[in-house]
Amino acid sequence: MKSAIRTLILALSAVASAGPMTERQSSAYVGPENGTLVIIGGNAVDEAIYQRIIDLAGGPDAPIVTVPTAEGSPTYDDDAAAAGTFRALGAKNVTVLHTYDPAVADTEEFAAPLRTAKGVFFGGGRQWRLVDAYAGTLTEQLFHDVLDRGGVVSGSSAGASIQGSFLARGDTENNQILVGDHQVGFGFVKDVAIDQHVLVRGRQFDMFDILKVRPELLGIAIDENTALIVSKNDAEVYRGTYVIIYDGGFWSREGSDLKNLPDSSSIFYFLKDGDKYDLGKRQVVV
Repeated sequence: MKSAIRTLILALSAVASAGPMTERQSSAYVGPENGTLVIIGGNAVDEAIYQRIIDLAGGPDAPIVTVPTAEGSPTYDDDAAAAGTFRALGAKNVTVLHTYDPAVADTEEFAAPLRTAKGVFFGGGRQWRLVDAYAGTLTEQLFHDVLDRGGVVSGSSAGASIQGSFLARGDTENNQILVGDHQVGFGFVKDVAIDQHVLVRGRQFDMFDILKVRPELLGIAIDENTALIVSKNDAEVYRGTYVIIYDGGFWSREGSDLKNLPDSSSIFYFLKDGDKYDLGKRQVVV
């Protein structure tokens, strides 16, 4: 009974807090109207993904800010949240930005590196820590401004989920609660819940916990070392293995006429490297 009551309370809370933390002008697009997202499903070891982020930021001279806050460590060094990887690939202007204190995150002194940043990368850990530190602050506003200037916002694992408008696995108790006590992400992509580590950790059915209480959302689950690149309504799988789409429909390269499929509340399908998806129409681009 207690579990059922908690689920109901969390579901009602999700409806009440469905919008992004920082109020912004409405857009006709699901993804960013300007700039690009690189959403990685965790354990990103493919250098091509990091190189793509550098290229989208504008090349090796472009300022990139990495944010390790989700990890939860007491301190971080200059290589945190893939900063060392970006430098190893030739990026010359990489800054690690971190605080757990939203009062600090709301100051110009702290947020200043984001004023000129062309790229942002959120590291892995627990996504609610990013909310607690940055939601509603000047820093969060400036994350969005990087996109408005045509830059790239990227992240892996927790840094993937935080990019959606609904925050999957945002509970402070553990990461197995899909609809938790933190339910609002930074909303770089709207009306979307993003999960990660999906196939490696056997999470392919977990998204339905969210869609049962928020059926209007598009569910996207990304496997490890795999990226989804998003601009406007265009999404493309890049490298890695698979991205799973939960849009109530089904798509297969070999068709579906002879398949015995479950109903729309229990169905999903896979996209691989190079596959494209229209976030506005919620359909595969063929």
